[in-house]
Amino acid sequence: MTTTDILTEVRGQVGFITLNRPQALNALSLEMVRTLTDCLLAWRDDDAIQAVAIRGCNKAGPFGAFCAGGDIRFFHHAALTGNPELADFFTEEYALNHLIHTYPKPYIAFMDGIVMGGGMGLCGHGRDREASPGHGILIRIVTERTKMAMPETQIGLFPDVGAGYFLSRCPGHTGEWLALTGEVIDASQAQMLGLADARFEVAQLSLAWESLATLDFYGTQALKSWLTMYASAEAPSDLENRAKIDHYFSYATVSEIVQSLEVASDVWAQDTAATLRKRSPLMLHIALEQIRRARTLSLAQDLRLERDMVHHSFDPLHLGRSASQSETVEGIRALAIDKDKAPRWNPLRIEAVTAAMVAPFFNSPWTPQTHPLRALG
Repeated sequence: MTTTDILTEVRGQVGFITLNRPQALNALSLEMVRTLTDCLLAWRDDDAIQAVAIRGCNKAGPFGAFCAGGDIRFFHHAALTGNPELADFFTEEYALNHLIHTYPKPYIAFMDGIVMGGGMGLCGHGRDREASPGHGILIRIVTERTKMAMPETQIGLFPDVGAGYFLSRCPGHTGEWLALTGEVIDASQAQMLGLADARFEVAQLSLAWESLATLDFYGTQALKSWLTMYASAEAPSDLENRAKIDHYFSYATVSEIVQSLEVASDVWAQDTAATLRKRSPLMLHIALEQIRRARTLSLAQDLRLERDMVHHSFDPLHLGRSASQSETVEGIRALAIDKDKAPRWNPLRIEAVTAAMVAPFFNSPWTPQTHPLRALG
């Protein structure tokens, strides 16, 4: 199962995965998604393997970066050339996200360094033990180097890979704040928001990783003892400006959120408003609707909805636009292709976005029987 960009090995009772594309911050390709899926399915059905651990690497070696998301350069080129692998990527990535979320064996994600976009989809989404009987233990580990975000509105997309599910379950209205702004959070903030389970010191990562191979997972306390040995006992700090986030991001519309921030006198509100003004106005409206719809959805339902949404994001026919005229292609162009950081959003202003532009993003182009993610539980 080992490829250049995905390294796998089995030691003891554990299957170990290393994302090995450091020159691209381990951004996911279609080949990587397929390799990860094949590997997890094989290990799921192998009684000799009782747990899975996953990490990234940087140019200096293991750890240092987890995953920066999907390969947006591929997205851009595939959209412009009509490459059908673009659709395959999202279908198979979302199916992988669901597989990880429902994995029946312990799944341990070492979320060191950059953890953004599609990287969040590799971390299990959190699990409600009572609502998810039969699912294995999930441990999402962060470090003092963790930089976590869902920055998709910056490239004219919405937070996907099941982000509707996990962001909508963040406390208060912090999910809306993360989805719209793409704010980067640290380890302590991730724990406080329910997006991480434990914090390890960077200096302990290699030892913790290697010691997993010595555990007897048939013993009920082995993993718990391992976690106690390496996890920091320091309580996560509260999120700065939490009350303000809950206040402003509780408004019904993006226009109300931004306008209320702009009339406030404090620096945080002004900076947040300025950030939102830089994002795609259309995708801000879509992301807000996504988070609020997803609060009542299962992960499978949310992923099917996001698959519908990403189809319209790259094929906005209801707006009378081609793929090359989509917000997503334009956003990627500005950030990663031409790198002028001057996207030409359409509409240009938040106040110009209409309900008629937003609503079709949530209509499925497939019937329930033909949906590419119909098999999700």
